[in-house]
Amino acid sequence: MGGRRGGPGETTWEGWRDARDELFRRHHQSAFDEATRAGFVGLRYFDYDPALRFEVDVHSTEEEERTIIGHSGSGETIFRRVGQAEIKIGGMVTSLSFYWLEGYGGGVFVPFGDLTNGHETYGGGRYVLDSAKGADLGSHGEKVIVDFNYAYHPSCVYSEKWSCPLTPAENRLPVAVRAGERL
Repeated sequence: MGGRRGGPGETTWEGWRDARDELFRRHHQSAFDEATRAGFVGLRYFDYDPALRFEVDVHSTEEEERTIIGHSGSGETIFRRVGQAEIKIGGMVTSLSFYWLEGYGGGVFVPFGDLTNGHETYGGGRYVLDSAKGADLGSHGEKVIVDFNYAYHPSCVYSEKWSCPLTPAENRLPVAVRAGERL
């Protein structure tokens, strides 16, 4: 899943936030229309929390199950569940499934839902890894970095012209993850 990338810490995270805001502000495929981009001052985030960065072992699943994940609008995307990782968060041990995107150029995809969905964050969940789009912090040795401070909303939150994969039930965490992008 890649080698070591940018180091941990609030300064690296602030640079990521600034780059994300710049994409929304200037990129020709921004989820914002021209009028919204003109008045855009930045996305909202929870405060940085170093306790929500994990280096996890991803255990291969016995069978790589084909999973069809529905979208916020029309459509669905085909993935293969390729692994799971246990994470202790909010005093609870829970697991996240890792998926491989079958289309486009492939890539690892980890969406998640939590108890902030629907009021502090998008009801359909957020993404913490999407290597097809470069949202991947890499690994440290054999461990994959999962940092919820980098969790972000899919583009469909900002525009109905986008239809985005929703979080499957198995990746809905029974805790509030107050890190990353918020409404």
